[in-house]
Amino acid sequence: MKKKRQDKILEIIEKNMVTTQEMLKQLLEDEGMSVTQATLSRDINELDLKKMPSPSGVNVYVRLPKPAFSYSPIFKDSVIDVEYSMNMVVIKCVTGMAQAVCAILDKMKRAEIIGTIAGDDTIFALMKNEAASAGFTEELKAVLSE
Repeated sequence: MKKKRQDKILEIIEKNMVTTQEMLKQLLEDEGMSVTQATLSRDINELDLKKMPSPSGVNVYVRLPKPAFSYSPIFKDSVIDVEYSMNMVVIKCVTGMAQAVCAILDKMKRAEIIGTIAGDDTIFALMKNEAASAGFTEELKAVLSE
């Protein structure tokens, strides 16, 4: 039951701009799943859901991606900056290193990455949505600051 409920929560936040726990609780109930506030709070913590700004500027629940594996030293030594706009992540690299870094990203086979393109010093990663872009950018920046 727990797995089914948590899968439904992920489906709901993927399809809706869920701004509050109360809204999420109501959407679950609309799907025929009754849940207590305490259980919903535990599910949100276990699923590692965070609130991030949506395209309209409203904070909504999203699930930030987890690294599939640790980033190689090449990544940390080669990436200069990471930014995103809408569903595109732009990764600036040391000249000549973008293709190597891109190969690392491609090996990760992240579901939220639709595709990547690498030049000499820049990588464009097309993400499934803006929340995925924001989460992935935050993750990469955290790796760079380690």
